[in-house]
Amino acid sequence: MNIENAQEAVDEWIKTHGVRYFNELTNMAQLTEEVGEVARIIARRYGEQSEKESDKDKDLGEELADVLFVVLCLANQTGINLQESFDKKLNLKAKRDHNRHQSNKKLK
Repeated sequence: MNIENAQEAVDEWIKTHGVRYFNELTNMAQLTEEVGEVARIIARRYGEQSEKESDKDKDLGEELADVLFVVLCLANQTGINLQESFDKKLNLKAKRDHNRHQSNKKLK
């Protein structure tokens, strides 16, 4: 599934299962909450903090999917074609950063 199809799937889900999109500010707050859940898992599972017993069953992939869902909602409700925006950004990064990381001594 490409990003454009994912946007359409989210829109169909909202129309079928939801009443309407939450407003943009609510979705921004929800996105912040979801990113916080991802950060919590990564900090405890891969960072130096110890993982609480209650967090050991948390699925990082599911939490990342929650982030993606809200991002797709925000794109839909603000009229952004995220596939076009992503493709444009990837091309820009390829041109701008073509040699940047290879010459970064910190990455060697």
